[in-house]
This record gives sequence, C-alpha cells and structure tokens, in this order.
Amino acid sequence: MEKSVKSNAITLGIILGVILSLVTVIGYTVYQGMYSNWWFGILLFIMTVTFGIVSSVKSRKLLGGFIEFKTAFTSYLLTVALGTIIATIVSILIYVVIDPEAAESINQRIIETSVGFMEKFGAPEAEIEKAVAKMEETNQFGFISQIKSWFWSILFYIIIGLLASLAVKKKEPLY
Repeated sequence: MEKSVKSNAITLGIILGVILSLVTVIGYTVYQGMYSNWWFGILLFIMTVTFGIVSSVKSRKLLGGFIEFKTAFTSYLLTVALGTIIATIVSILIYVVIDPEAAESINQRIIETSVGFMEKFGAPEAEIEKAVAKMEETNQFGFISQIKSWFWSILFYIIIGLLASLAVKKKEPLY
C-alpha cells in the first residue's frame, strides 16, 4: 500500500478516534444517560462505518480512481481499527482508572432501561429478573469487558468493511 493511502487511513483513523473519544468524554461529563439510549450505539456505528468507507473512497481517489479490493479493505480497516482502539483506550482510562463509580452508575441506568424495554414488550417477570442478575454480574465498562467488546465490534466492522470494499474497488482497465 502506498504511503499516501496509509497516511490517509491513519489520519482519518485518528480523527475518528478523537471524535469518538470526545463523545465518550462528553458522555462522562455532561450526560451519562446517553449510554442507555438505543440510538446512541447505532449513531456511533454509522459514524464509524462512514469514516471507514470515506477512507476507502479517498484512497481510491489518491490512486487515480482505481483501487484493488485488498487496498480498499486495508484502508477501511486501518481507519476503523485505529479510531475505535483510541476511543476504547480513552474509555478504559475514564471508567476503569479515573472514575469506576461512574461506570457503576451508567451500568445501573442501562439495567433500568433494559428492564423498561422488557416490561414494555411483555417479558415474564422471571426472565426480567434473570436478565437483571446477569447484567449485574457484568461490568460493561471493566477492562476485560471493553477489550472483548472492541474485538467483537471489530469483527462486525470487518464484515461491513468487506462488503464496502467490494463496492469501492475499481480495477484499472487492461487496455
């Protein structure tokens, strides 16, 4: 992969990481309730995928309008992986090192929101209690949980990236 393509992917990955980190810091300092909103995760997912696709498209432009699948995918993955790992490190610093009590508070809000959804959809009380017990066992903001979450999200982003790279790739004509 050319230096300019790598540089493009790294730059966009750092920008994505800064934006996701700012969202984490804002969530921590201003409105911790945003972590319990279902749309919040979807919004971050869409933003992350968009950055990855933009990285691939910009790389194609840098290469004169043509890009191989491998290069498009590498550009996408480098951007997404770098951006999300930066945000994960910031989240670990905030919720594991600096203020673990905030993580407990957010986990409690998430449990309350989940119970509300389950009640709204008519889940039996026994199932709700079982789900609450399982959620209380797990600290979603713990170090291991965040690392696991990052790996699972990267796997999902890889699948999306493979599809996006198929759409972005453009072979140079043979003649």
